[in-house]
Amino acid sequence: MTTPPRILIVGGGYVGMYTALRLQRRLRRGEARVTVVDADSYMTYQPFLPEAAAGNVEPRHVVVPLRRVLRKCEILNGWVIGIDPEARTVEMRPHQGPPRILGYDLLVLAPGSVSRTLPIPGLAEYGIGFKTVEEAIHLRNHVLAQLDLAASTTDETVRNRALTFVFVGGGFAGVEALAELEDMARDACRNFPSIRPGDMRWILVEATGRILPEVGAEMGRWTVEQLRSRGIDVRLGVRLKSADDGRVVLDDGSEFDTATLVWTAGVKPHPLVRASGLPLDDKGRVKATAELLVEGRPTVFTAGDSAAVPDLTRPGEMCSPNAQHAVRQARTLADNVLATLRGTELRPYRHAYAGSVASLGLHQGVAQIYGRKLRGPLAWFMHRTYHLSRVPTVNRKVRVLIDWTLALFFRRDITSLGALAHPRQEFEFAARPDLGQSE
Repeated sequence: MTTPPRILIVGGGYVGMYTALRLQRRLRRGEARVTVVDADSYMTYQPFLPEAAAGNVEPRHVVVPLRRVLRKCEILNGWVIGIDPEARTVEMRPHQGPPRILGYDLLVLAPGSVSRTLPIPGLAEYGIGFKTVEEAIHLRNHVLAQLDLAASTTDETVRNRALTFVFVGGGFAGVEALAELEDMARDACRNFPSIRPGDMRWILVEATGRILPEVGAEMGRWTVEQLRSRGIDVRLGVRLKSADDGRVVLDDGSEFDTATLVWTAGVKPHPLVRASGLPLDDKGRVKATAELLVEGRPTVFTAGDSAAVPDLTRPGEMCSPNAQHAVRQARTLADNVLATLRGTELRPYRHAYAGSVASLGLHQGVAQIYGRKLRGPLAWFMHRTYHLSRVPTVNRKVRVLIDWTLALFFRRDITSLGALAHPRQEFEFAARPDLGQSE
């Protein structure tokens, strides 16, 4: 019996999951088998991370379990640590146990991106990222824990440090995370009689002279005005110099202590890409053709944040690394994988950028869609409507909608579950021999 060809997908994010989903729907019985490899067993819908951090959406509702959605695919959890395009093999390291060698007939390389950090003193030790659901949950618990601390201490230095929140990066991730969490913390102050919203210090640091460049200069300026009207300190053209021991030093000469430093200053291709042996551009992305094939590799496809895909609507430029392109690239990629299997013609990827929407907290937003500029409640409504339509599966759409509906009738939960990061701490304390336990 002949073994059907294997389509191996590296990465379970937007490109990986949507490609596998389209393939399992369109492959004929026995035509090919699809294997998806990712460190996690779920796909995260990242545009909802700020709302998950603010408590507007249950964190479990912004992730999609791969095994439930991709029932006809093989799901393997672990890290891909090597690719051999000549031998058509991939080396995978499971979470435990020895590495495995996986053969493939067609490879889809879509590992995505990781946070782009800089060698700033103290950043690695004190910074918090905002790219995964785990980071969003941690940041929510952390912010609420700082309010608990500020309400409980009599030390003004500790209190001021706890109530100072610094976000570095004025793109979508930084602005939306700051705006949603500031809105949550302001709401939470109702339950802390000793903390007024004005006692908190929220700071946004952006190295360039503008924020949210995707929505245009005018909407970016309006967003700055809105944030500043809420008491948020927006600093443009300023860089972070150091953060040793939580002491933030900016290149405008200002210094202050903080217990919260959130780094959202861009992303870079996954480290696997550089170790793949495939051709890369000057930004470290895999060079791709318009048909989403890796240049010079007719059996390797790529798309998403880790790929340099030509933008046919803007000759000479590459597609931006965002979800809007990734989801659409996945459709073309899956169709071209099928075309390769069946010996038919591949089609190029083409999509004119539709625009962007951003949430600035409850009932506030900003957007530019097909050249039309929106702001305030209407933009906020567009943000929710658009992303609700894009979140994968009916199951998750319904759950998110229920979360939003309940929020209309009940105030948001402000419980800090920071102990989740150290679940054995209390048991270890109880087991200490100096507590006088009898044997």
